[in-house]
Amino acid sequence: MLLTDIVNFLGKPYFQAPNCLIYQMDCLEAMSKLPDECVNLTVTSPPYNIGKEYEKTLPLDKYLNWCESWISENYRLILPNGAFWINLGYLSIPNQAKAIPIPYLLWDKIPFYLIQEVIWHYGAGVAGSKFFSPRNEKFLWYVKNHKDYTFNLDDVRDPNVKYPHQKKHGKIKVNPQGKNPTDVWEFPKVTSGKNRASKERTSHPAQFPSAVIQRIIKASSNPNEIILDPFLGSGTTAVVALDLQRTIIGFEICQEYCDLAANRIDDFLRQKQISEAQLSLF
Repeated sequence: MLLTDIVNFLGKPYFQAPNCLIYQMDCLEAMSKLPDECVNLTVTSPPYNIGKEYEKTLPLDKYLNWCESWISENYRLILPNGAFWINLGYLSIPNQAKAIPIPYLLWDKIPFYLIQEVIWHYGAGVAGSKFFSPRNEKFLWYVKNHKDYTFNLDDVRDPNVKYPHQKKHGKIKVNPQGKNPTDVWEFPKVTSGKNRASKERTSHPAQFPSAVIQRIIKASSNPNEIILDPFLGSGTTAVVALDLQRTIIGFEICQEYCDLAANRIDDFLRQKQISEAQLSLF
């Protein structure tokens, strides 16, 4: 499917760039207008229903029903060999749980096939006094068809091999491109603060590092394929997708974050153009 087809279904985007469309729309409304099986990969992190500035807190049953609705609509959009990566955190249930992982509450409401839970481990975070200090978030990797899905292992191999020259029967034992990464990913968090803010830090309060999204997109899609982020936020998925020669469609209900994402994309494309012009001199 071409972006011109998407525009025919959704109308004029809030922001458009080569291989990129951003719509200031509720994701359920937007997805309902798109045809079946038009997306290769969805990568996203929806609101956790914990009272962040960008979300409206709902009663638990309504929040779970909302999750089921947008995930089911997303399922309809994913191609038969496509994938769905979702980050879901924790929420509290009065008198039952301080921080229960939201996927525990949705396990029977998601129509996709679960391949794996991936743990993203980071160093900075909240220091607990009556509980262990949390230092991880989860990504769930789903596919539509567990017998036919994209997994580009060679594109995400870890070159940090402990014994790169180890042999078995006279042959190098490990892949020369590196080892298969584990299901625990070590990437620094996007930190804030006057003296310790990450270089890629924006004003969005829940921003992912580009490295995490890069590994997901490399592993679960191919160049020129369509990536969807129904909760675009600061635009990290969009910038990474464009950098990896994918096409990106993003939905974001908040105008402030649409502008933030659009500015990041403009900056990325400008820097890319400058770099390409410099390389052409040699």
